[in-house]
Amino acid sequence: MPIVTPFLAFIVLAAGTVAGGLGATLGIGGGIFLVPFLTIGMGMPIGVAAAISLTTVIGTSSTVSAGRTGSHLINYRLGMVLEVATAAGSLLGGITAQYMNQHTLEQVFAGVTAIVGVTTLSRLNKRNIVVGDGLDTGTLGGRYIEHESGGVVSYRVKRVPLALVASFVAGNVSSMLGIGGGVIKVPVLNAWCGVPLRAAAATSAFMIGVTAAAGAIIYYGNGQLTPALAAAAVLGVQAGSSAGMRVGARASAKSLKVLLAAVLFSVSVLMLYRSLQ
Repeated sequence: MPIVTPFLAFIVLAAGTVAGGLGATLGIGGGIFLVPFLTIGMGMPIGVAAAISLTTVIGTSSTVSAGRTGSHLINYRLGMVLEVATAAGSLLGGITAQYMNQHTLEQVFAGVTAIVGVTTLSRLNKRNIVVGDGLDTGTLGGRYIEHESGGVVSYRVKRVPLALVASFVAGNVSSMLGIGGGVIKVPVLNAWCGVPLRAAAATSAFMIGVTAAAGAIIYYGNGQLTPALAAAAVLGVQAGSSAGMRVGARASAKSLKVLLAAVLFSVSVLMLYRSLQ
């Protein structure tokens, strides 16, 4: 366990602020940035970093969910359906992580982020929206007002079984690596299930808090959570999430996809490098 000093707490607070901004903007949870920073930059074991990261994911989810209330971006029906599979995967992942080698976890992290980055770029110029109220959205679809197009947009959810499988995998990876499951759910919902990026990000942010809570319990029970550092990270995440929501609301869908892909590829390279040391 790391020795907690005021300087270390400040560094973790600053890192949490950046992680919260990225997590809220893209709906992926700040762990995608925080875990590599804590393991590569601060030399912490990945289990300790994952435990701290999962607590910040809960903070990001709470902030974004409260901030998006009333905007109709969060698809609560879809979120609750997928959360059943995600929570089950999260519990399994938290247990599995206790028996896996650290370098193996880092290589899994690198592989997952690279694959998702490629998927995101493949959808760079494609959108899943119909402007207006004419579309029959079905049971799990939705509508929301989009600032970019200036009107109401509608969408219908496709390939629900695929979304359930992806959610289970996302929950598993989330607990094993300490990242928000949104890093898998957002690209899958956008690329193959017909959900616009903004709605996928907001719905994912709503779900990842429950996912992270399920996994964090396992790490806490195994003594891998450092409460003081987790508290510092959560405070930073709260500040960063508020700024991230404002940026995400103003940015274009294409620029958000480019940013998401850039983050994913950067983290993939860093974690692969770390796993080979």
